[in-house]
Amino acid sequence: MKSVILTLLCSTAFSLVANAGEKSPACFTDWPEGASPAVVGKRISENILPRKFRFETNPAKAKLGVIYPEVISWYGALTVADLTKDINLRDRLIAKFEPFLSDPGSQRINRVAHVDYRVFGAVPLQIYLENKDERCRTLGLSLADAQWENPTPDGITAEARYWIDDMYMIPLIQTQAYRASGDMKYLDRAALTMAAYFDRMQEPNGLFYHGTNAHFFWGRGNGWMAAGSAELLRSLPENHPRRARLLEGYRKMMAALLANQTEAGMWRQLIDKPESWPETSGTAMFAFSMVTGVKNGWLDEKSYGPAARRAWLALVAHLDEDANLREVCIGTDKGFSEQFYLDRPRTAGDLHGQSPMLWTASALLR
Repeated sequence: MKSVILTLLCSTAFSLVANAGEKSPACFTDWPEGASPAVVGKRISENILPRKFRFETNPAKAKLGVIYPEVISWYGALTVADLTKDINLRDRLIAKFEPFLSDPGSQRINRVAHVDYRVFGAVPLQIYLENKDERCRTLGLSLADAQWENPTPDGITAEARYWIDDMYMIPLIQTQAYRASGDMKYLDRAALTMAAYFDRMQEPNGLFYHGTNAHFFWGRGNGWMAAGSAELLRSLPENHPRRARLLEGYRKMMAALLANQTEAGMWRQLIDKPESWPETSGTAMFAFSMVTGVKNGWLDEKSYGPAARRAWLALVAHLDEDANLREVCIGTDKGFSEQFYLDRPRTAGDLHGQSPMLWTASALLR
C-alpha cells in the first residue's frame, strides 16, 4: 500500500524550487518528523563542523594535510547551508577555511598530483560561489588547472587511474571550476574523462568493478561513479557533445541499481550479492544520484522517485542520536576476493558516510 501511495504522489504535479530551478515531485515532500532534508542536513553539518582535521589528531599522517573525506563533507555542508539560507552555519564553515588561505595553514594543502588531493579545490570554489571571495576562486582554479598540466595523449588527466573512485573526485573539482569561472574547458575535461570510464569500465549489467583488476561490484565504489556522473550532468549543457553518452551510461547504471535495491531501501556492500550486508555510504551516494536524476527529468519519477525516498528514509533510520551514520564500510582499497569486501569492518560517523548524506540532503533541497 505504501509503495502505491508513493507512486501516486510522484505522478502529481511538480513544484518549482527557487534555489536552482530543479523540479521537486511530491514524493520528495511530506517527510516524517526528523527526516526532512533541512533538519537532517543541519544535524550532520553540526556533527562534522567541530571535528579536528586528521593532520591535527594523527601526527604520523600530518604531512598529508587535509584529506578527501574532510573535503567532500565540507563541500556538502556548505551546500546545505546555502540551500537552507542558514547564514550562521555558512559563516562558521567558511571561517574554518580562512587559515588555509595563508601560511602556515596553506602548507596543509597537499599539492601532490593525485585525485584525492586535487579535490580539495571544491571547497574554496564553493565558498567563492557563496561569498565571491576571489582568493578562494584563485586557489580552487589553480588546483583544477594543475590536474591537467600533463594530460595523456587522449587528453585525459594523468591522474586517472581507472578506479571508479576517481569518478567523483575528478568531476567534482572540474565541475566546480566551471561553476566558478564559466569556462567550458573544465566541463569538457570532466566529460571526456567520465566518458572514457564509462566506455572502459561499465559492465554489460550497468555496474562497475572496483578496478580493472578487482572484479567485484563494491557498493561505495559504484557510489562514487553514480554521484560523480550526477554531479557533472547537473552542469553539463543540453547541447554538449558528450552529454548523450554520459546520460546513456548513467541511466544504464541507475536501472541496474533499481533492480538491486533491497525492500528496506538499501544497497549492499557487494551490490549483487544477497548474502552481503546493507551498507549506508553507497546507499547514500545512490540516493543522491537518483534524487538528482528525478528532479532534473533524466529518470522516470514513478519508478525512481519512490526508490530514492525509501533510500533516504532508510538512511535517516541509521543515524544515531548524534547524527552519526551507522553501518559505513571503512576506507577500502581494491580487493581480490569476495570475502575481502564482506569482511570489511563497519563504523559509525565516518566521513565517507556523512558526506553523501549531506549531498542527498542538498539534492532534495534544490
